[in-house]
Amino acid sequence: MTKQIPVRNPRTGETDYEITAMDAARIAAEADRLRAGQRAWAAWPVQRRIAVLREFRDAVARRRDDLIRVLVTDTGRLQVSVLEVDAVLAGIDRASRFAEETFAPADLSPTGDPTVRTTGDLVAYPLVAAISPWNFPFQLALIDVVPALLAGSAVMLKPSEMTPRFIPTLRECVAEAAGLADVFTVVEGDGATGAAMIDAADAVCFTGSVPTGRAVARAAAERFIPAFLELGGKDPAVVTASADLDSAASALLWGSTINSGHACMSIERVYVDHRVADAFVETLVAKAERVRLAHPEPADGQIGPIITGAQVTTIREHLDDAVAKGATIRTGGSIEVLDGGCYLRPTVVTGVDHSMRLMREETFGPIIPVMTFDGEDEAVALANDTEFGLSAAVFAGTAEEAMAIGHRIDAGGVSVNDVCLTGMVPEAEKNSFKMSGLGASRMGPPSVRRFLRRRALLVRETAGPRPWYYDAATTETEER
Repeated sequence: MTKQIPVRNPRTGETDYEITAMDAARIAAEADRLRAGQRAWAAWPVQRRIAVLREFRDAVARRRDDLIRVLVTDTGRLQVSVLEVDAVLAGIDRASRFAEETFAPADLSPTGDPTVRTTGDLVAYPLVAAISPWNFPFQLALIDVVPALLAGSAVMLKPSEMTPRFIPTLRECVAEAAGLADVFTVVEGDGATGAAMIDAADAVCFTGSVPTGRAVARAAAERFIPAFLELGGKDPAVVTASADLDSAASALLWGSTINSGHACMSIERVYVDHRVADAFVETLVAKAERVRLAHPEPADGQIGPIITGAQVTTIREHLDDAVAKGATIRTGGSIEVLDGGCYLRPTVVTGVDHSMRLMREETFGPIIPVMTFDGEDEAVALANDTEFGLSAAVFAGTAEEAMAIGHRIDAGGVSVNDVCLTGMVPEAEKNSFKMSGLGASRMGPPSVRRFLRRRALLVRETAGPRPWYYDAATTETEER
């Protein structure tokens, strides 16, 4: 019996779309088909795989407007939907360059034994399962898929069941790239579908929450397959007394509210030197009050609706908990229901501390909690007082001052005098710290290399002593 999954429209609150979950038997059959195609795909020169991915890129470019339209329907926001599609187009070109570098020919290399040299080759994991989230549906669906395909793997992708409307258009793009459908398929489904994919795959990529990521890691470990996990964040920002407060306030406002705060790299905690805190908050509040909601039309403002109903509940609970424990909402703070969609204007909160859920749990909303500190050591201690370690930001009068603090923060990527650069500059290799993830970097050249295993060939080229058991010695032993 097929399982139908309803999909909510975040601008209306109505269920107006549905998908059909693929069951475990069909997942297994698709996995067998993809593995069969992968053998030829991996044997191709990397330049041929790049050519196919460029055909795919051209197909995406031709359907750019269609993709933006369905992404707007699924997420309720326009500007970020445009950024998503354009980021995918640029990402294919960038990953293609990384792939060319990865597969550059290698000569035999000397070893510690003068009679032995070594070389090797790169062997792709046959089938990669990619499970992507709802907050950046298109970009995060393909951020792992493209490098894996370029590495020579086949890929089975399951986008989030909460934002799946782009799937039919994506399938059309796949069909237009010669041979790509033999090694890349997009399936519909929920958590059970994802679990069946892990059972059928040779490696898994997952982007999402820590609890689900932990379950994915367990399932992968049971099968001894690698899991590349990009999980939650509670990203801190530190603002020193020497910082340009106007610039810092503008950056942090954007970094906390972009995509309605639905981003793992959102700034969710701001720590400001107590000597400049009042001036900073005053500037931040003034800027926040000028930001508009994207209503009644998506192009009318910057802040779209809260995408999922569950996130509405989380945001409300975090704000209520903070206020109950003594925090003050300086602007925003009320969830507005407009034409069935739920919106929250940029919300600045002061008087916060680490006893509040708002400062410890991932909120995923357009909220900027501000806390003061007395010195650099306290700022670093506060920034590191979290189970997360995805990214962070530091603002100071000079890059050197900010970098000195950044080197002490337990996070995989630290933006200096800006925010969210880890998402805007994909060439920078980074790893997630703590509970924010697991596995090799999805940025920079490792984005391709992580899907490859290195096979070493060690070549004995000249005569020399060998620690072998010779036949003569064996015979002598037997005679005794």
